[in-house]
Amino acid sequence: MGRKIAKVAVAKAVYAIDRPYDYLVPAGLEDHVVPGMRVLVPFAAGNRGSDGLVLSVSEAPSAGQPLKSIQAALDEEPVLDEKAVQLALWMRERYFCTVYDCVKAMLPAGLYFSLRDCVAIKPGVDRARAYAAAGDAPAAVQLLDLLWSWGGKGDMEQIRLAFGTRDPNPAIRRLTEAGAAVVETAAQRAVGDKTEKLAVLAVPVEDAMAMVAPRRKTAPLRYAVTELLCALGAASAKDLCYFTGASPQTLKSLEKSGILTLEMQEVLRRTPLEDVEPALPPVLNGEQQAAFEGLDALARQEGPAAALLYGVTGSGKTQVYIRLIQETLDRGRTALVLVPEIVLTPQLLRSFAAHFGSQVAVLHSSLRAGERYDEWKRAHRGEAQVVIGTRSAVFAPLKDLGLIILDEEQEGSYKSENVPRYHARDVAKYRCVQNNALLVLGSATPSVETMYQAREGQIGLFRLKNRYNQRALPQVLIADLKEELRQGNAGSISSVLHQELAETLKREEQAILFLNRRGASRMVLCGECGQAPECPRCSVKLTYHSVNSRLMCHHCGYSQKLPPACPSCGGLLSFVGTGTQRVQEELRDQFPWAEVLRMDTDTVSAAHPHEELLERFRRERIPILVGTQMVAKGLDFENVTLVGAVAPDLSLYVDDFRAAERTFSLLTQVVGRAGRGEKQGRAVIQTFTPDNDVIRCAARQDYDCFYEQEIELRRLRLDPPFAQHVVVTASGLEEGAVLRGCTRLRQALEAELPSLPGPWQLLGPAPAAIAKVNNRYRYRLTLTGQPEKAFRNLLSYLLRAAQKDKENKGVSIYADVDPYNS
Repeated sequence: MGRKIAKVAVAKAVYAIDRPYDYLVPAGLEDHVVPGMRVLVPFAAGNRGSDGLVLSVSEAPSAGQPLKSIQAALDEEPVLDEKAVQLALWMRERYFCTVYDCVKAMLPAGLYFSLRDCVAIKPGVDRARAYAAAGDAPAAVQLLDLLWSWGGKGDMEQIRLAFGTRDPNPAIRRLTEAGAAVVETAAQRAVGDKTEKLAVLAVPVEDAMAMVAPRRKTAPLRYAVTELLCALGAASAKDLCYFTGASPQTLKSLEKSGILTLEMQEVLRRTPLEDVEPALPPVLNGEQQAAFEGLDALARQEGPAAALLYGVTGSGKTQVYIRLIQETLDRGRTALVLVPEIVLTPQLLRSFAAHFGSQVAVLHSSLRAGERYDEWKRAHRGEAQVVIGTRSAVFAPLKDLGLIILDEEQEGSYKSENVPRYHARDVAKYRCVQNNALLVLGSATPSVETMYQAREGQIGLFRLKNRYNQRALPQVLIADLKEELRQGNAGSISSVLHQELAETLKREEQAILFLNRRGASRMVLCGECGQAPECPRCSVKLTYHSVNSRLMCHHCGYSQKLPPACPSCGGLLSFVGTGTQRVQEELRDQFPWAEVLRMDTDTVSAAHPHEELLERFRRERIPILVGTQMVAKGLDFENVTLVGAVAPDLSLYVDDFRAAERTFSLLTQVVGRAGRGEKQGRAVIQTFTPDNDVIRCAARQDYDCFYEQEIELRRLRLDPPFAQHVVVTASGLEEGAVLRGCTRLRQALEAELPSLPGPWQLLGPAPAAIAKVNNRYRYRLTLTGQPEKAFRNLLSYLLRAAQKDKENKGVSIYADVDPYNS
């Protein structure tokens, strides 16, 4: 049998040198190493250990250059199947990242390995030979003294600590090159499998009771344990001890007597699901039934399919989802449901658990590492057929995937801002093509790109025009803040909203107020010299938080105490703008008898998660909830009859071509939180520009009118869906080096773009919207066109070249396709 070669995607290979590397499979691992497993390999000149993913295994040629060997297999079985490996390769090409970046995005953090380098005396080398190799080098002698004192081995952290300010690497190189020491790499997984002891009855019930009965009075605990175990057959050792009062020694004595055996069994760490009563299949109305039948027909056809389920807020899209999932499971296939925010998961989970019970697994970033890993395992093994989660759950390892649902598909949170910079919608489309599955994009305010595809016939389109049970949409009032200022009201709450709140509280109903800015004031300003405190690490003004009287940066976390006067001239400080804290304070002043709950990233924490806050709001019927966009989507409270959008102008007038779409969507969603029960809902939109078309369309809940205006603007500006934006960003600590690196890349693109098919527009270098974040300057090039394969190959080549260019030392350069945040 010939030797085998594995092609490995190495974790330590940066983008500039990322490619499959060949490694020889050792004889002892030839039957074990298969594609999709992770292995430990020596990498680069120093042969330091790195983890990597096996992409393929083939027979080695009879003759060829010598190869390094795989050091160890890190997994017992593949963590990624063939389709997942293909997905990682596709993402690498599309999102300009390494294969292993994609692998890490696909796997739960509990499966990550931490690698520790150790220096050890080489086996068979005695003290005399080791010190002879060190020669007259004091550092090498010191290193040997340390290693012998530690039993022949020490990890790099210990060695660096012992050497202090001196570099230990020359001493390590001297000893390894002389054959006296070796550098080894040990891998440790972030989270292990959780196990517990299980007691299993080893003999028939009658025999077990007969063996303990004679000593019932002198050994009552042995009798009690045996009696309980006879009733159960098997139970955890911990539970047996708890319910009988026995000790572990009692169980061991029973094991010696042959009455029971103690085994280790795996225990899955799961988030506790509330006791949810099983629910009957949902009863669909006429519109829902028509949409369900159309979508189900697409799911049953040969090949992949995609469709938009476009329904007004409260139209019952979730009921259609549940019926589609039931049909998918009945066909023996699995389903994946994505939601944009963690805050939406508990409500959806309760609903899905009522219909699918233990078949449901949940994956999102708020789970503990062990819980997320175990939920991933349930999906990987086929124990869970339905997965619900946020963006990263799009990689859930479901077998025979038949359905993917993206709820609120227009949300920007589906786009990753970290490497790999993927969009969950694109990954979901690729997975549907791989599995011949159906992709359902659900929304009351679809993204302009998705609606364009639906209207052009590229994907299916199904509409739900009315609210479930024919409930009316909320009545929307627009409050003109300019008029409020003329009447002397400079506060956050207009007279219109104040009156509506007073009436709502009088009826003992609830209200939700939405403001997409946390803190008390947007900034602090000196009334004398006009100075405003800035973040020393970022090019932004500091936001004032009244709870702790501090000025904070929401980009890097910097904070400082509010000065008593202007540091520049000693003038009085005034507060400009408003945030959720300020709104909460004003409401407490205006309605002192009413409790006001606030929900933003300052109040949501591990100790007080969003589920706890929302459950309080529901259970205690707290009159008013103030929050950021956490409260804008997916929440369903029947007693909420009033919604207020406090300052939508904040998101409307920003330098972003998606600003109008994002504002319209947020307003429509937040207005849709009102009147979802039997009571009529009302909404108030406060704005300085009441005649703006976006505000008017949102007040009427008229998506079609908004779409017709927006699509023409996109066509004129060549914005998506008519072209794509590819933004290349250079960042670094020295502004001049960043700008020079960006300029060189522009010159290279100018030389090559004319040879590519299709017109391309190139803008920049220009500073990012926030030019400096955490002391790093950021400049950007913006390319507009159709990024086909030839363009991706060119940009990939130029990015690699830029990263290898010594003149770009200290400058990070990366590309992002259709970024959502500047």
